[in-house]
Amino acid sequence: MKHLSKLTSHFALAALVAGGLFLAGIVQAAEEKAKADSAKKPDAAKTEKSPAAALSDKDKDFIQAAAKGGMMEVEMGKMGQKQAKSADVKKFATLMVNDHTKANNQLKALAKKKGVTLEAGAPKMDKMNDATFDKDYMADMVKDHEKDVAEFEKEAKDGSDADVKAWATKTLPTLKKHLELAKETQGKLK
Repeated sequence: MKHLSKLTSHFALAALVAGGLFLAGIVQAAEEKAKADSAKKPDAAKTEKSPAAALSDKDKDFIQAAAKGGMMEVEMGKMGQKQAKSADVKKFATLMVNDHTKANNQLKALAKKKGVTLEAGAPKMDKMNDATFDKDYMADMVKDHEKDVAEFEKEAKDGSDADVKAWATKTLPTLKKHLELAKETQGKLK
């Protein structure tokens, strides 16, 4: 009887080993099939839309226009730092360089994240008449910031991309302060 019990346990052990090997073979075959199937499918990263493709044309246009306008504000601010006669205008110009450089850097990072290509380099600025520079510059700053505030309000309200809307919303109070200060500085020149 002991012999039979030993024999039965050997058979049970052999059956377990054989069953384990059988299962291991099934698992290995399934893994190989999965690898083969995934090799046939296009790479998920290749089939996803690019970030730029996910943006609406309006959001792309807004990013590109805001970048161009921001670079122009910096260049005009640099011009104002050099050419302005009024201390208030020079102070305003310095604020434009500092604030718009910061906003431009944030926008560049957002554009990169969204896959939007921005124009390289600052726009060329024509030298303004020295005799009327302060008045001309401040008139341009009022006009530009009125336009900017309207565009940023529209994007903050109607933009379709959450990140772009958030940036426009975050930047809008600074632009409104710029507009208020531009009008105040312009008023001091009259």
